[in-house]
Amino acid sequence: MAKVELPRALEEYFAFAETEPTRRGRRFSITLPYLHGERLERLQWWWHVSPAEEQMYEGKGVEVLRERAVGRFRRHIERWLDMTHQRLHGEDAIPRIGPLLEPQSQQRTGSQPSSAVADSVDPNRWPARRMAS
Repeated sequence: MAKVELPRALEEYFAFAETEPTRRGRRFSITLPYLHGERLERLQWWWHVSPAEEQMYEGKGVEVLRERAVGRFRRHIERWLDMTHQRLHGEDAIPRIGPLLEPQSQQRTGSQPSSAVADSVDPNRWPARRMAS
């Protein structure tokens, strides 16, 4: 199942910003807003460019480093979605986050994954707790 089900590339939903430059360089952020239910939330990625890095790549250091930061942020989002079993979806300007849907074959048959991990996590198989009164 795809973790990102959007009509456009994920990068097209990113917002970019820069803070005030300092002697130590420039700081940038990349933000992905998303709706979780009715709440507006965001994921953010910060990156820094020193004056020396800015002059790299024939004066195009900021553009090259921005491209790298976008790639890293995208991989971070994909790993986060994978680890939390969620997906980004929707047709609006701001994507929605929701639970990862089960594949069609599991929905029809109702079968569960047959792994030792799935068996050990099944709450129906846990022993009942006994409480002292």
